[in-house]
Amino acid sequence: MPPGPVAAALAGSGAHPLTGSAPLPRGFFDRPAHEVAPDLLGRVLVHGPVALRLTEVEAYGLPGQDPAAHTYRGMTPRNAVMFGPPGHLYVYFTYGMHFCANLVCLPEGTGSGVLLRAGEVIAGAEVALARRGAGTGRAVPGRELARGPARLAVALGFAREDNGRDACSPGAPDGADPAAARGGAGWLAVLEGEPPAPGLVRSGPRTGVSAGKETPWRFWIDGDPTVSPYRVHVPRRPRDAAAPADRRPE
Repeated sequence: MPPGPVAAALAGSGAHPLTGSAPLPRGFFDRPAHEVAPDLLGRVLVHGPVALRLTEVEAYGLPGQDPAAHTYRGMTPRNAVMFGPPGHLYVYFTYGMHFCANLVCLPEGTGSGVLLRAGEVIAGAEVALARRGAGTGRAVPGRELARGPARLAVALGFAREDNGRDACSPGAPDGADPAAARGGAGWLAVLEGEPPAPGLVRSGPRTGVSAGKETPWRFWIDGDPTVSPYRVHVPRRPRDAAAPADRRPE
């Protein structure tokens, strides 16, 4: 069945049927991460049926300069996506438990990005609820659906296979192009959304990191209930004598 006239028009413009706003261009991400990060607040991140409004992010800097960044010691097979073109998704597994997601910044070969820390689910809440409550037998409050980087990744359905996906060339939105809706991976884009008033943007130290913790590159929307609480880094107890006591998420 062909898409209706509204969906077809949106598909032609690159806009999403939910918000009517188009994906951010690649040039948006071709800047230092600490400049991109506050500009991401209020933008809409879409992955398949779930969309959320970003309310909290963290910037991470350059190799050899930012000791909290995954790229600090240079490129490895694991962090190679961070050295790729801007606007791609870097998904990593941490502590053997959770996925987290970043958006790559600056030109290819640089190695910088923004961690997506929290957001308000504005579409696909039933899907996000099912993912977040899977196996727990308990209801998850709406404000908690994507409150924290691991919860955000679960709510959006991010997994290892999403590492390296391009958020700037998404093609037609799910629902506008039947073939895209059947693609399996889910339509991925960061839409223009509606940025908050400048007076509502706050910044402070990054949360839960041991190195570079003084750098005020955590940005959030003041007063938004989906923003995660600030936590000072506490070293994890080693599982055995050979395990490091202070293990930074990677």
